[in-house]
Amino acid sequence: MPDRDPDEIRKDIDAARDRLATTVDALAVRANPTRIAEDVKARVLTFVTKPAVAASLAGVGLVTVILVIRRSRR
Repeated sequence: MPDRDPDEIRKDIDAARDRLATTVDALAVRANPTRIAEDVKARVLTFVTKPAVAASLAGVGLVTVILVIRRSRR
């Protein structure tokens, strides 16, 4: 390996440090529990508001209400 100028080495180290800091910041944002919970909530709401899913959930809710009423009358 050829001899390198100390200033060149210092610049390389600074550039690597900056890239590492950027990567760590990006990982911290992605691993934030609040952000993860918000993403999951948004995905669930998107899924649940689909017409087929909403109709299925309404049907399950109706059957549950009917069963609870029947059971309470016994």
